[in-house]
Amino acid sequence: MNTGASPDFNEKHSLGLRLWHWTFFILITGTIITVLLASTLFRTRNNITLVQQQLQEKNLSVSQDQARAVAHALNDKLWDLHTWIGYFIALFLLGRFVLEVLQPADEKLGPKIRKAMGFKPLSVEQKKGRQHYLRVKAGYLIFYGLILVMAITGIGLAFEEVPLLRTLHNALKQIHSFTQYLIYGYILLHLGGVVLADAGSYPGLVSGMIHGKKRF
Repeated sequence: MNTGASPDFNEKHSLGLRLWHWTFFILITGTIITVLLASTLFRTRNNITLVQQQLQEKNLSVSQDQARAVAHALNDKLWDLHTWIGYFIALFLLGRFVLEVLQPADEKLGPKIRKAMGFKPLSVEQKKGRQHYLRVKAGYLIFYGLILVMAITGIGLAFEEVPLLRTLHNALKQIHSFTQYLIYGYILLHLGGVVLADAGSYPGLVSGMIHGKKRF
């Protein structure tokens, strides 16, 4: 059923949403960087020989197990940082739901999607705009869902000393590990789509998320 008025596919962004967006972007970037470093440069087995070599230059000799303990401690530091960033991501995800409740009615995600779904396009241009808008919003919902799964499984892994969570450790780890690749895929698609859209049919898309005004 047509809602009457055409949805505004060229929308403004509130200050709260913009602050949330860019802070969340920094947090997600931080957690990706910690994973990459902990899994490559600071991976325990990759640094055992390095630790031994560095100590030998100081005329100190350590066993492989001792060198492993040092390398593992460095690796743990990164995973600890990853865990703390994960806590903030979980808090910000909760904040996004709170923001959705507190935002003005015309800036809430749910009503926007419902309005766009109910809108009957009167031209090819409106039809393309509606389809693009719904794809983008559906992507957001999928992303929020993936982050929610990551947050829940990540917290479960962080508190694995709890007896119930200890029994679920392997399942939580597998889900957490698999979901991260889905998030990486979404991020790549999102960044690529934003760049192409900004350079093509939707100029000012990036700047609009900075100053909050409509693209044109």
